[in-house]
Amino acid sequence: MHRFRLGQAAQLLGVSADTVRRWADQGRIETVRTEGGQREIEGTALARLALELGESPLDDGRAVSARNRFPGLITRVVRDTVMAQVEIQAGPHRVVSLISAEAVDALGLEPGVPAVATIKSTNVVIEKPT
Repeated sequence: MHRFRLGQAAQLLGVSADTVRRWADQGRIETVRTEGGQREIEGTALARLALELGESPLDDGRAVSARNRFPGLITRVVRDTVMAQVEIQAGPHRVVSLISAEAVDALGLEPGVPAVATIKSTNVVIEKPT
């Protein structure tokens, strides 16, 4: 069975290591001790917590069918008269979207503005790091 150090779990969940430590101290997620005394989280327990966190409703109470939401900060907007390329840095993820220049103007998108990239796709590639 795969185990994760608290820092690794935090990175996978998109929270700080301190948050994972607090959750462990509060009993929200179970940890096990290594022979050296380090706390680790079983992969199955981490997966359950990730699912629990993913079931949280949107901040404004809306229901949306797309589950892949990446809140972040706009870092770049490249536009012409019709289309624009908008880049969002969402944690460790860089999300690039092509949208109309009209939408960029209507939403007031520019570097430094917080935004959420919502992705709904019919094709998803899953890669396992080595």
